[in-house]
Amino acid sequence: MTLVQLRHFLALADTRSFRRAAEASFLTQPALSRSIKALEDELGQPLFDRVGWTTELTPFGRELLGRARRLVDEADSMKEAAQRLGQGLAGTLRVGLGSGPGAVLTVPVLAHVATRLPGVRIEFARGGITLLKHALRERRLDALVIDARSLDPAPDLNVEPVGELRGAFLCRPDHPLVRRRRPPTFDEVARYPIASSPLSAEIARLLVERYGPQAHPDECVRLRSDEIAPLVQVALHTDAVLLAIRRAAPELVELELAPRLDANARFGLVTLAGRAEAHLLPMLRAMVATHLRD
Repeated sequence: MTLVQLRHFLALADTRSFRRAAEASFLTQPALSRSIKALEDELGQPLFDRVGWTTELTPFGRELLGRARRLVDEADSMKEAAQRLGQGLAGTLRVGLGSGPGAVLTVPVLAHVATRLPGVRIEFARGGITLLKHALRERRLDALVIDARSLDPAPDLNVEPVGELRGAFLCRPDHPLVRRRRPPTFDEVARYPIASSPLSAEIARLLVERYGPQAHPDECVRLRSDEIAPLVQVALHTDAVLLAIRRAAPELVELELAPRLDANARFGLVTLAGRAEAHLLPMLRAMVATHLRD
């Protein structure tokens, strides 16, 4: 039996007329009769009694009517859901975020979904790169947005460059270093607690190249957290200096060190290679393109 046959069955049950049912189904009467006869043959019992010019359901037909209607309604609902999923208007998206993307993307993406996509559910996960990769490979996450340079190449991962943000040393507006007439050196900055989220090996190399071995994060960072937001609050209320992407802390001011840092974080959208991507990923790409840039 097919959904088409069930639709013909419902059309005839509703109209009680082969002529009207055929018109409603855009069929000829003989074609409708063949469809009903094939369904009756498969079920092994007649569904309709032909009484003069009218058609009535048999007791067996009445028993099946509700089930047929539920099946057709469910199929229609499934088709509508598939269309909404395909259009990015429904479904669930589960995304792992690194510290930088988490600080920049979390609020605007959640606000976008809350105000414009009532049929969409979005879930953000935070954590170290190793944990996020494991969750992606286990299909507990649909994608990651992380510092691409912190990810070792792997044949099962597809990394799509999605944005680049400038890094900086940041502090509160009335910090003692801000009141200086000349740019501070790294050694002068290091007299204060330096705060940072985990940094890639590439950024660590660049720090050492600019300011010497004492600038390696393992040496100079005293306050470390996977989340940038609490580090921003610490920098706002203490003399701590935050090393982070500039976009993550608009309330802080940038210190122009001598020499300049000139470091950018490069972010990637990571998915499993060779797998169909989540229907809502285009929405995430658009939001990333909007917000992961200076």
